[in-house]
Amino acid sequence: MTETTTQTDPSRKKGGHLNPLEGSLFDKILFFALPLALSSVLQQLCNSIDVAVVGKFSSSEALAAVGANGPVIGLMINLFIGISIGANVLIANYIGQKNRQGIRDAISTVGVLSIVCGLAILIAGMLIARPVLILLDTPENILDMAVLYLRIFFLGMPFMIFYNFGSAILRSMGDTKRPLYCLIVSGIVNTVLNLILVIGFDMSVAGVAIATAVSFVVSAAMILFILRREADPYRMHLKHARIHRPELARILRIGVPAGVQGVVFSVANLFIQAAINRFGSDAVAGSAIALNFEIYSYFVVLAFSNATVTFIGQNYGARQMERCRRVFRLTLGMSALALAVMGCLFVWQQAFFISLFTSDPVVAAFASERMELLLMLQFITATFEIPGSALRGLGRSTLPTILTVFGTCLLRLLWIYLVCPLYPSFSALLVVYPVSWVVTGILVWGAYLLVSRYLYADVRAAAI
Repeated sequence: MTETTTQTDPSRKKGGHLNPLEGSLFDKILFFALPLALSSVLQQLCNSIDVAVVGKFSSSEALAAVGANGPVIGLMINLFIGISIGANVLIANYIGQKNRQGIRDAISTVGVLSIVCGLAILIAGMLIARPVLILLDTPENILDMAVLYLRIFFLGMPFMIFYNFGSAILRSMGDTKRPLYCLIVSGIVNTVLNLILVIGFDMSVAGVAIATAVSFVVSAAMILFILRREADPYRMHLKHARIHRPELARILRIGVPAGVQGVVFSVANLFIQAAINRFGSDAVAGSAIALNFEIYSYFVVLAFSNATVTFIGQNYGARQMERCRRVFRLTLGMSALALAVMGCLFVWQQAFFISLFTSDPVVAAFASERMELLLMLQFITATFEIPGSALRGLGRSTLPTILTVFGTCLLRLLWIYLVCPLYPSFSALLVVYPVSWVVTGILVWGAYLLVSRYLYADVRAAAI
């Protein structure tokens, strides 16, 4: 029999936990999304600091070696980050249903699953580092440094994966503050070690990779400490941790399609990175600089996407359909506005931001070209990220993945092989991003409108 409770409501606000089931939504979504956005930005800041430190205190080649690994790292981790979304949705649904035993079983499953995923990505990363970088036509003058950085980076992957799964547990409870505190501490550790190892010991690429890996260990240790001290049913019990097959099946059913979508993005970006590599190491370095600011913007929409998953997941579990609709409207509007403001800021002050990473005018020119072309249009990504997350919160994860495969991967590949040969310039290559955003937004938003209308009507009919 499924255990419920009449004593302690798992969905109630407690400490740093927000209750998505009651009261106003605007402030709760904002207080949920802001710490999560800051957490993601701090996580990315580790990579930005790597790029900045080697760019300013080592060489442009070292900067390119670090930057060239971005799509490869994304390919390796996005599947497992997507699976953590499945954990978020499942626990949020159980909270909405007030199913305490389900929460316990899900957390136990998530703990074991995160360890398995972390070890899998460590082994795979070590094996494919050099072959993948060679396949991507990584310039010969940065290849060895890029391989070294990637292999050291992947030593920290089990800890990074555990942190992300642990954060998903806390997010499902409405708590995004404590994951932020963990990343603040690990970000400080990363920055200090970067400066010591690169400037003090002249370790260049190896130094920034070691610093990043150590920062992952710190964040994972802190998230484990938090989960071990949570009140029942949210506490992670290490001695009794095991896989519960029903929970694993539900996590994978939601999380694998979300992860496949992330992998699709990464596969498409690998081909784009290979095309960028052909313009030389200066283009690789400049693109890596601009990519930092695109990722910061993306993490803002990702924060609102996670809010969409959690808030719709809980309210759908509690059969509160009107609140689900309001969550979608609010997160879509708030994320699009935030992205537009950030894009304007980054482009307006681009000279300052680029100067943080390099003083090479050729590298800076490539960075400026990418920033001006993409950042002003990045608000379009909200039109498919938020509807896709809303569908996942409703338990429909496969559909947005299929549509994203078409709208991003296939379209970008066609662009690279059909359009780029006719217009062989750096800017013509980058235009594929906004084109694919528009197409994917039309497809996923349309799917959300159709599916949600059907599901909400079905719930209303069952309640009559």
